Amino acid sequence: MKKIIYPAIAAAVISLFAFTLISTNWKIKGNEATIEFTSKISGSFTGLKADIIFDKEHPELAKISASVDASSVATGFFLKTSHAKDALGVDQYPTIKFVSTSVSKNAGAYLAKGSLTMKGVTKPAVIHFTFEDSGNGGVFKGTLKVIPKDFGIDRSGTPPEVMVKLTVPVTKS
Repeated sequence: MKKIIYPAIAAAVISLFAFTLISTNWKIKGNEATIEFTSKISGSFTGLKADIIFDKEHPELAKISASVDASSVATGFFLKTSHAKDALGVDQYPTIKFVSTSVSKNAGAYLAKGSLTMKGVTKPAVIHFTFEDSGNGGVFKGTLKVIPKDFGIDRSGTPPEVMVKLTVPVTKS
């Protein structure tokens, strides 16, 4: 029995050690990240926070957790911004969050599959992204399609879909 247990323990320790060697923790570079959306109206969110573990050679080991303050939504026009905040229910649901369940390579880019939580509703979501590595830094650039009615956002005039564009400069932490 001991002959089986010791190799199993050694394999587990080596696996954990290998994971820490090939995974890189990234932190967002200051307040440089941008989240822009386009549909009938365009706008943005600010203040992205994220925990990112990613290695472009081993995306299957990646973990991404990101959130943004829903009340940071801005359209450039006071009335539209106010309507967007009401539609998102920012007083009751102050945070929009994405948590990955898997990351994979896809035709020279990557796919992060996970759960998007907005207005108290969690739905599956996919972020298509690239990563431009520059040694101790880099930039994640991605897109995400959101169907507002899936999240209970169904005010008059709400578009059937919204495209979200992400640009996230990062540094190694």
